[in-house]
Formats: sequence, structure tokens, C-alpha cells
Amino acid sequence: MDFVQVETTALRTLEISEIALPSTALSPTSRISKDAIRTSLKASTTDSVLAAVYSLGTGGILLSNFLLELGASPVVFGMLCSIPMLVNLIQPLGAYLSERSTSRFQYSLRTHGIGRLLWLVLVIGIVGVSLGVINTHELVILTLLIVLFSNLLGGLGAASWLSWVAMIVPRQLRGRYFGIRNSAASLTNLVCVPMAGLVVSHWDSGSIQGYGVVLLVSIVFGIVGLGCQYFQVDMNPRSQNTLSQTNEIQQEAREQEAGSKGDRTERDSTLRLNSVTTPPVAPASSIWKNSNFLRFLLYCSFWALAVNLSSPFFNLYMLDTLDLDVSYVTIYNSLQAAATLLMLIVWGKLADKIGNRPILICIGILVAATPLLWLGIGADHLDIWLWLPLLHILAGGTWAAIDLCNNNIQLAIAPTKNQSIYFAIAAAVAGASGALGTTIGSFIVQFAQFGGLLGLFALSSLFRLTALVPLLFVKEPERA
Repeated sequence: MDFVQVETTALRTLEISEIALPSTALSPTSRISKDAIRTSLKASTTDSVLAAVYSLGTGGILLSNFLLELGASPVVFGMLCSIPMLVNLIQPLGAYLSERSTSRFQYSLRTHGIGRLLWLVLVIGIVGVSLGVINTHELVILTLLIVLFSNLLGGLGAASWLSWVAMIVPRQLRGRYFGIRNSAASLTNLVCVPMAGLVVSHWDSGSIQGYGVVLLVSIVFGIVGLGCQYFQVDMNPRSQNTLSQTNEIQQEAREQEAGSKGDRTERDSTLRLNSVTTPPVAPASSIWKNSNFLRFLLYCSFWALAVNLSSPFFNLYMLDTLDLDVSYVTIYNSLQAAATLLMLIVWGKLADKIGNRPILICIGILVAATPLLWLGIGADHLDIWLWLPLLHILAGGTWAAIDLCNNNIQLAIAPTKNQSIYFAIAAAVAGASGALGTTIGSFIVQFAQFGGLLGLFALSSLFRLTALVPLLFVKEPERA
């Protein structure tokens, strides 16, 4: 499928006035043209494909296998899972810093760019192990440090990037566009992960050196992906906040009918002048007054905790309890990626028609019940060749909806002013809750009296259902 062509077709269905959004790159009053938006969306999709290649080399099954070859302990794998969630706590600081920058693109280069280049240190470390300069234990520690600092830098830039994309993508196209963008990334993973796995396992010098080659290629793709962001319409966060203040004042003025026209004009002019000359105020008080956003935060925290109670342990259940070969697990993950690829565009179009909240509630119930389906899974041929593949296909299709709609509803709920700070707070809350869920799940697994893994799956299902309750009270803004 030509994803760029789909984007272009979708954009052509709208009038210029429908997608001409306020641009903050030059001034609060400038507007983004239709061609500029189309170019930005193509660049962002290309970036997602290249970033997917970068991610497969710096995380997931390849990084886990690399640490396993180095003889890493189970504690190391626990840290590897927790670090990406815990570093989300730094996102509010990143949002604060980004709001005081003058370019989203330049800020992204300083955070994500340095974070991706850090992985070159690991490539050098792999060469050092091959030459006998350092030992495998030291390389494990080096790997964890790189994972930590690269994720910290990514956390500093994540909220700014999301706010940037939120200003570029027209509200009418968010469901379809992010469905297409995520599908492109899923297709990349579906094709490239098996290829990278073959390179690692069949490299003449050994799997550790093979991983080093794959990692180096991934880093190059990641840097090129950042270069694609140059073709996106840049945003000035300060102008974005000023524009938001001006729009709010204009809206209030239109709603006020009392008073003379002359007095009202003079008052609005004074307020507009103040909004341009006054720096953006801290949004803490406005966040606490935004009850709808607080309800969304409550949902995010409960959902992240409930999901991460069990999600890190499904692979462990297959590899350890069922004693399946890793090749089977790789096939199942590929089926899940394929289901995600096929369903993302479907969910995106449906979200544009009926909204994100109804999908999150309905599919959320199905996702909540999924851990219960693992309770009857064994190691017989029927389960291995039928039920486990079906479970992963189900997971791929349903989580495509959850991830897409959670992202879209967050974009809709967060106000334009200091938007990245709202995104950062949501990510920090979800990250801390997710890490807490993983920690609690790890303790439960160790105690047989609580039912082990199967008991954990049942508990996670109950918690997931409970986590959907706050979502019932979240109001999704009407789509334009």
C-alpha cells in the first residue's frame, strides 16, 4: 500500500479553509497552506518508518536477545522493562523547557538527536568486547546506562514532538492520518524484524557482533528520520501560547453582549496587546481547574497500572511455563504486528466518524477480558497452532484501537496553550503507574499462593475493567 498516496487522497477531500490551521512558526496570525500540511504529513510518515527501524535495533526482542547472550540476570531484564516507563516522569521538565524554545524542530534535534547518537557508544562497546578490551558484564552495565540516558533524552522531547504534530495534523484527519502513520511503522516492523533476526543469528563472527551491525544500521536510519522533520512546518512554542491567549480573549469578547461597542473594542485591543507582550503563565492552576483533563489522567493512571500488571509476563509464560521455542514466540509477535497493520486504518476511519471515546470503551472491555483467555492455554498442538495465534491476532487488532484512540483523545482534550505540558503530565502519570504495575506483577508472580502467572492474569483483567470507569466521565470535544 502507498501510504503517502492515501494521505494525499484524504487531504484532497477537504477544502483549503478546512485544513488551514493557525501557524506559530512565524507569527500568531499566519496560516499553514494545504501544500505545507501535505508535505508535513508525508515527512512525518517517512520519519515514523525510519524511526521504526531505529527502534527495532535499540529495543524489543533484538536488545533482549543481545543481553541474554551477554549472560544478563533477570534483574537486568526487569530494569530494561521499567526504564522506558519511569523516564516519563521527566516529561513535564521537558515540556517546560520546550515551551521556552523558539523552534520545535531545533528542540527535537537537541533531545532525540543526541539520544540516538548515544547508541554509537554501544557499537564501540561491542567492538571493545570483540577485541577483549572490556568484558561482557561491563557491556551489560554500559547497555543499561545507554538505555537510561537515551530514554531520558527522548522523554525530554516527547511532549514537544506530540504538541508539534497536534498543531500540524488537521482535527478532521487525525484518526485516518495516525492510523496510516502507525500502519506504516507496523509494516516496517513486520518486514524488518525477521530480517534483522536472521542477520543476528547467522552472522559469521557471532550473534553479539551481528547485533552490533544491525544496531549501527538502525542508528543511521534513526538520524535520517530526524532529518525528515526538517520538511515539517516548524512551530514556535511561544507564538503558539500567545495565539491561544489571543483566541481565548476574542472568544470571550464575542460572547459578551453588554457594553458599548467602542468600549468593548478598546478593551479587546488592550487585552490583545497584553497577550502578545506578556510571557505565557505557568499552567499549573489551569490544569487543576480542567476537570475533564483530570478525569482523563485518572483513567490513564489506572489503565497503565492494570495493563502492566500482566503485559510484560505473557512472553515469560510462553517461554518458561509452556516451554515454547523462541521461534514460535517470534511468529506469534509477527501475527500480532500484521493484525495491528490491517486494523489501524480501519480504526482510524471509524474514530473520525463516531469519536475515540466510544471505541475506547467498547474495545477496552474486550482488552480487559483478554487475559482471561490465557487461563486455558496449554502446550498441546491445538493451543500452539490455533489458540495462541488467534490470541495474538486479537491482541494486535484490539490494541491498535486502544493506542490510536488514546493518542487522539489526548490531542483533543489538551488545550492549545502550553499543550506539551499537558501531554507531559499525562505521560508521566501513565509511566509511573505502568512501572508500579510491573513491580506489583513481579512480586505476585513470585508467590505461588496468589496463583502465579495465571492468578496475575485474572487480577489484571479485573483491574482493566475497573480502569475503564473514569473514561465514562471523560468528555471528548466535538469534532469540527
